[in-house]
Amino acid sequence: MKPEILYGIHPVLEALRARRRTFHELYVIDQIPRRLQVILNLAEVMKIPVKMLQRLRLTATAGSEHHQGIAASVSAYPTQNLVDILNKTCSKEIGAFLLLLDNVLDPHNLGALVRTALCAGIDGIVIPQDRSASPTPAVSRASAGAMEHIALVRVNNLTNTIKRLKEQGIWVCGLDQHAARSVFSMDFKGPVAIVIGGEEKGIRPLVKKTCDVLIRIPQQGPVSSLNASVAGAVAVYEAFRQRCGFG
Repeated sequence: MKPEILYGIHPVLEALRARRRTFHELYVIDQIPRRLQVILNLAEVMKIPVKMLQRLRLTATAGSEHHQGIAASVSAYPTQNLVDILNKTCSKEIGAFLLLLDNVLDPHNLGALVRTALCAGIDGIVIPQDRSASPTPAVSRASAGAMEHIALVRVNNLTNTIKRLKEQGIWVCGLDQHAARSVFSMDFKGPVAIVIGGEEKGIRPLVKKTCDVLIRIPQQGPVSSLNASVAGAVAVYEAFRQRCGFG
């Protein structure tokens, strides 16, 4: 597959630490800031070629002005297999903890959700091939490099995937602002998957219908709904709180 250009300190550093991508070449601004030294040290240990570039050339190479003086030519993002993730969770006493995203088209929202998922111990994120932002370098930057560590699965049909998870004994909870049940009254202890909808339309009707239960985040005030990444963070961290025995 065609190489990608990662850019920004956190994405490049976390990709080096994760060791899931092949690094072809590292591009560094010619006046090297001290904060890049950790990356350069790792590159030296891993025998990655380093090329010094002037700022304008680096910006052109990265395809963004937000490169923070560093970019890298790397192999394509390594998505995971759902079966492998489920097999790894079999030994977990409390069961699988998954995040499913439907219609999340904004790369910044995807990046924020990935970062939250990694911090909350999500075993894997599932996104559809269509109707979803892709795991691009921009998403890695929005996730502060968390995408380089998370297990991310792309599926052809999210509804069929939900049915498959249910057959495996995983309770599937869809977030919907019109649901009768509050997220804070839901029992998340056990194998669970949380479905988050997109920025405008939320979860698609068929996906919603396939969920075991729909839950909402209580709100006050004139704004009709939370941003997708914020809503996802609230739901995921409520599940995390319960599963880890906090409070």
